[in-house]
Amino acid sequence: MSKSIRVDDDTHAALAALKRDEETFDELLSRLVRERRESVRDGAGLWADSDAPEKAKAKRAEMKDDVGVR
Repeated sequence: MSKSIRVDDDTHAALAALKRDEETFDELLSRLVRERRESVRDGAGLWADSDAPEKAKAKRAEMKDDVGVR
């Protein structure tokens, strides 16, 4: 079953620039989604065994506090 999606001219041009020769727009979109998922998956666990999550949480809390002061 196929679906139609509407995109503006700028979006179409950007997608067309990313599209490989002999690749359909459906194949392009599938590839982009797959690459995005792989990218997210590759980044998972980068902070394992480090104190980065705690530092990030502390920095976020600090930034939120700073915003409340102003």
